[in-house]
Amino acid sequence: MFTGASQFALVGVIGAGGSVWAGAATAALLGTRNALYGVRLSSLLGGRGLKSALAAHFVLDESTAMAIARDSEPDSRYAFWATGVAVFTLWNLGTAIGALATHALSNPKVLGLDAAPPAAFLALLAPRLRAREPMAIALLAAVVAIVFLPFVPAGIPLLIVAAMVVVIGLSLPAPRVGSPTK
Repeated sequence: MFTGASQFALVGVIGAGGSVWAGAATAALLGTRNALYGVRLSSLLGGRGLKSALAAHFVLDESTAMAIARDSEPDSRYAFWATGVAVFTLWNLGTAIGALATHALSNPKVLGLDAAPPAAFLALLAPRLRAREPMAIALLAAVVAIVFLPFVPAGIPLLIVAAMVVVIGLSLPAPRVGSPTK
């Protein structure tokens, strides 16, 4: 699947000693959020057939964030496609460069490159944490993950947190259209 978070999760879980199954489950769980993004973007992108299949490939954190941040539908569509194509092109180019450069630089931690994916994720997440409710859920998720971390295999804390967030989401009242969030 073309989603950096899932790819990093799979490699991270296996690299930390977790099983392939825990890594695959974590990657798949992270990838399912893209389906939810697709539901959110379906009315904006519309279309069927080849255009829809191509759009589905570009439904990512970044393209969704850029699309929903725009005020008009044409701007949203442009932001979606420009971001999706740019991320796809640059991600694959970066992957190719990284694969070729592994012989020249055996430890990316020397340059601090291991901090880039979490920093990018936080940059995408930060605008969504302006209200108290999402902030409280994010902090609770972090605490739960940290509590479980020493006791379960790598990747499992993320699965526990994901299940917890689903339960919380299902238990909250649905927001009314046009009402501000808390």
